[in-house]
Amino acid sequence: MRTSQQGSPTGVNAAGHGLGSALGGSAGRRLPVPPRERKPALAALAVLLILGGALVSAYLVVQSGKRVTAISVAKPVAAGEQIPLDALESVTVSNTGVEFLNWSERANVVKAYAAVPLVPGTLLNNNMITSEAQVAKGRLIVGLALKPNQYPAEGLSIGDTLALYSMGGSDKSPRPLLLSADAEVRQVVAPSATSRASSSGELLVSISVKPEEAQAIALASSAGAVTVAVVPPGTTVPTRPGGQNGQNGQTGQGDRTKTGGG
Repeated sequence: MRTSQQGSPTGVNAAGHGLGSALGGSAGRRLPVPPRERKPALAALAVLLILGGALVSAYLVVQSGKRVTAISVAKPVAAGEQIPLDALESVTVSNTGVEFLNWSERANVVKAYAAVPLVPGTLLNNNMITSEAQVAKGRLIVGLALKPNQYPAEGLSIGDTLALYSMGGSDKSPRPLLLSADAEVRQVVAPSATSRASSSGELLVSISVKPEEAQAIALASSAGAVTVAVVPPGTTVPTRPGGQNGQNGQTGQGDRTKTGGG
């Protein structure tokens, strides 16, 4: 009996020792770690994306540095007319060497005059303006009241060059007579909707002409016998009907006037 009682604690100690050895052994072992997968293609793609973004950013910075604000013509202005502020607008353009006036110079531009007819959408430059109304000197301003059959269907615009013809049908002058080959439109006014002229489609036009032409044009206009033709740039206008002289019917250099800015 004594022997069996002494063996029992020994067995417990043995069991306890065995349990502790098992725990110690499991704690000393590490769980297996899966090997890291290397993806060189993804790494290369990330590097390329970073470099591409940097290049795009640099390009945009360089391009933005080359863009400037210039003056563009918003409304037509006749040659010799002082340039109004509402005829100008700001546009952003690339500084590629094209001649233009910066928007910051608009205060000086409105003090100047148009040296040539200014067309909407054109970038303004120094060659198109002058400090004095030299173009208007030596010219007279004449008013015309034109009916729909006396001007082109598309109408007239400021700066247009016109050829003016008298359509009087007298016996001494049965054919149209050229009154002016280089009249320039300075103002175009459509009558108000409530006026009688509006219902008839009449157009009121101010033109600049040479002094020696003004009287005949004024007389023909008062009689309603003026017909106008728009002269495109570089077009030659015959000074006589049909471009013929009165002797041999041949066209001569003296019978033509090159107008329209050519």
